Order: sequence, then C-alpha cells, then structure tokens
Amino acid sequence: MVTRQRVLPGFGLALGITLAYLGLVILIPLSAIPLRTAGMGWERFVEVVTSPRALAAYRLSFGTALAAAAINVVFGVIVAWVLERYAFPGKRLIDGLVDLPFALPTAVAGIALTTLYSGNGWLGGVIEPAGLKIAYTPVGVVVALTFVGLPFVVRSVQPVLADLGPELEEAAASLGAGRLRTFRTILLPKLVPAAVSGFTLAFARGLGEYGSVIFIAGNLPMKSEIVPLLIVIRLEEFDYAAATGIAFVFLAMSFVTLLAINLLSWWRSRTMGMA
Repeated sequence: MVTRQRVLPGFGLALGITLAYLGLVILIPLSAIPLRTAGMGWERFVEVVTSPRALAAYRLSFGTALAAAAINVVFGVIVAWVLERYAFPGKRLIDGLVDLPFALPTAVAGIALTTLYSGNGWLGGVIEPAGLKIAYTPVGVVVALTFVGLPFVVRSVQPVLADLGPELEEAAASLGAGRLRTFRTILLPKLVPAAVSGFTLAFARGLGEYGSVIFIAGNLPMKSEIVPLLIVIRLEEFDYAAATGIAFVFLAMSFVTLLAINLLSWWRSRTMGMA
C-alpha cells in the first residue's frame, strides 16, 4: 500500500494548535456558563428562565432575528444580483457601502437609526403621523437587525453568482428557456446553499446583537426588551445566577436553532446533489 505524501506536512501539529485555540477561545469560556448555572438549584433555575419577562425576551430576540434574516435573504440576493450582473455608475461605492455595517460600531448604528426613525427624525416624523411607529417598538429591533445582517447574505451569495457567470443564462436562453425557468432550474439550486448560509450568519448575528438594538428598541420590559439586555440588567443588579441561567437557556436555544438550520442546509444540498 502506497502512503500518499502531503504537499504541506505538519497536519498533526496544525490540528493540535487548532483544537487548543478553539478550546481556549470558545469552549472554556462557554463552559463557565453551565458550570455557574449548575450552582443555582433546579427550582431557582426554572423560576428565573421561565419568568414572564424572560419568556417575552426570548420571543422578541428569536422572532426579530428570524424576521430580519428572512428579509435580508430576499433583498440580499437582489443586491448581490445587481452588483454582479450589471454595470452602472457608482457600483464600487455601493459595493463598499454593503460592508459598512461590518466596520461601523454598533452603538453608532443604533444612534443613527434612532435619529432617523424616532418621532422627530427625518423618516419617523413622516411615517408616525401615518400610523406606523418604528422607533421604540419591536419593528425597530427588526430594522436594526436587518441593517447589521445584510452584508452576511450579500457576501455569501455574491461569490456564487460570480462563479456562475452570465454564460449559463445566455446558454439557457439560446436553448429556448425563459427567464423564470432559467432562474428556477439553473440559478436557484446553486444559490440556495449560499442563501441559507447567509441566512444562518445573519440570524446568528441578530441573536447576539446588542449595541445597535438598545437605542432604537426602547427597552420596555415585556415589549421591546431583548435577551442580551435582560442579561446585562441582571448583572447590574448583581444577580449573577439569574444572568447565567438566562444566558445558558439562550445559548442552548441558539445552538439548537443553528444546528437545525445547518442540518436542513446539508440535507437540501445532498438532495439537490443526488437529483
């Protein structure tokens, strides 16, 4: 049996460094949460994590993150399509603006959005008299999470569109396929995994977002209070057990949700590959 030699040796050392780094940066810090939670006692734990205020925060955080990620999938694919398929003045500027939420401090984004959508803001002063209130409501949370999550979808889909190239669409058109059929049978199967990946990243970012949300949300208990803020409030009250208990449940729910999304994406990719 011939042993295949690797071009770049050192797999064992590199793997060891990788596992040690991930353990120090991710696993060990996260393990402190369940260890601290274990000292609460079961009755106290259930009381804290199932309180009406905590349940309302769970619903708001997951619901708004899901809604924002879904919005970004639709419009992120459109933005990526325009940037890859068309040439127009200012294209590079728009392409650079897509990455602005990556570089912009989240507090600055929150202040800017609040200034824009508050009752005396540029847009809020126009739409609130019409009956649509955005600032200091759950809708404002969705707006903030949409803002910070858009680049994840665009940058996930854009390379796939670049690799596909317009030649496939032109070939399909030359064979008599309409635009809708070309998109459904040729482009969509290739874009779905990238779109799901972008959705997952945007959803994960939305779950943990704090700085851009607290300014525009209003932070009203039972109405517009997100889980990260509730954890901070418990810490400020020196109730460390309650903070870690809520953080543990939120961490577990986030992990299960992201695992389910990734399994669905894997199943979808496998199904399309076997088709």
